[in-house]
Amino acid sequence: MEKAINRQKVLLDHLRPSSSIYSSDSSISASECLAGDSAAYQRTSVFGDDVVIVAAHRTPICKAKRGGFKDTFADDLLAPVLKALIEKTNLNPNEVGDIVVGTVLAPGSQRASECRMAAFYAGFPETVPVRTVNRQCSSGLQAVADVAAAIRAGFYDIGIGAGLESMTANPMAWEGSVNPKVKIFEQAQSCLLPMGITSENVAHRFGVTRQEQDQAAVESHRRAAAASASGKFKDEIIPVPTRIVDPKTGDEKPVTISVDDGIRPNTSLSDLAKLKTVFKKDGTTTAGNSSQVSDGAGAVLLTKRSVALQKGLPILGVFRTFAAVGVDPSIMGVGPAVAIPAAVKTAGLELDDIDLFEINEAFASQFVYCRNKLGLDPEKINVNGGAMALGHPLGATGWVSFWGRKIRTDMFRLGVCGARCVATLLHEMKRRGRDCRFGVVSMCIGTGMGAAAVFERGDAVDEFRNARKVDSHEFLSKDAR
Repeated sequence: MEKAINRQKVLLDHLRPSSSIYSSDSSISASECLAGDSAAYQRTSVFGDDVVIVAAHRTPICKAKRGGFKDTFADDLLAPVLKALIEKTNLNPNEVGDIVVGTVLAPGSQRASECRMAAFYAGFPETVPVRTVNRQCSSGLQAVADVAAAIRAGFYDIGIGAGLESMTANPMAWEGSVNPKVKIFEQAQSCLLPMGITSENVAHRFGVTRQEQDQAAVESHRRAAAASASGKFKDEIIPVPTRIVDPKTGDEKPVTISVDDGIRPNTSLSDLAKLKTVFKKDGTTTAGNSSQVSDGAGAVLLTKRSVALQKGLPILGVFRTFAAVGVDPSIMGVGPAVAIPAAVKTAGLELDDIDLFEINEAFASQFVYCRNKLGLDPEKINVNGGAMALGHPLGATGWVSFWGRKIRTDMFRLGVCGARCVATLLHEMKRRGRDCRFGVVSMCIGTGMGAAAVFERGDAVDEFRNARKVDSHEFLSKDAR
């Protein structure tokens, strides 16, 4: 860049007026160019310091308690994806600075131990530390963001962000009693609302009809079935050798699970219309237009671009920005509608610049609302299906004593979604090539939050941040129109 500025100065010396009436400190000066279509964002960072993703994989997502992982230990879900990151990149595991695992339901100390055990199963040495993080539904994405932030801060050069949930092993339950103080704070009370009720609140307040929700569910299954049948998930899924136990005889059968087992290819509007609502007698939320209760794991390997280039690692994507926001807990599903604009703005982009979205489908009501509120093109969102078809590790239904009466608390929480969505997004962006530059992962979060992250395809820019070709005009910046 210094050479370019020096060339500018030489050129500008020739352009300066020679007359003495002009001051020597002319307003014409050389400077770094901040133009370039939407890629003017992030120009203050050094190209080699970009945080990049060099591998992203997940297990299949299976139905809890009755799917392919019903007899699989949680650490046996995480270990295969951690091992795959190392084997597929030929990276020395000693070089990994930290492994951060997003997880929700299991007791904190138990799950932390399971994750450490999984790292050993995967071949990591004792010198590589492991920790867990819990931001409920966005825990997997939070783990990725935490690793990216640590790399940018210089804590280490290589890290892994992962997600893990086994709803089979860890059903949702509230331990102990609820603080009576919650009666004084309305928003605190809303944190205890069943997630299904928040779905009904979104549908009622924003006019999302039952037919719109059922149609979204049908489309999710249709797209997921097509993607699975065409082999689109093969690059991201790591087959998991495990066992299936016959509940009657106790006999164990060795199996290898390699496909998602929650997809229903023949789902139709007429079938979904027959389902009864679950949370409200005259409501619109059913088992068919809600996310599934699931088991699974995912992991993402991140590093600095300079390290990836030095080691000859493939650059699948670039981590650009992350945003977590708070919203009204009673309508927690609207989170992505607030988080996505925040993350996109931080990246210096506009919604129209985003080519693909992976928005978690906790409920069809909130998914449809967020899509409509942001005015997003349906053909850009969840192009390979979403959580209503693939599964939402995890969800739960339990009972908690609250002010002396029983209240149903179906707390849909997610530890894997972020890692799964990142893997699905980046592999799809890679397939689409130069027609797809930016992607967003987002989800709502129980108790009223939302999270979103912006990613860029790995080979989308060069060292000077040159961007996609602009055919409509010859200006370098949108501001020049």
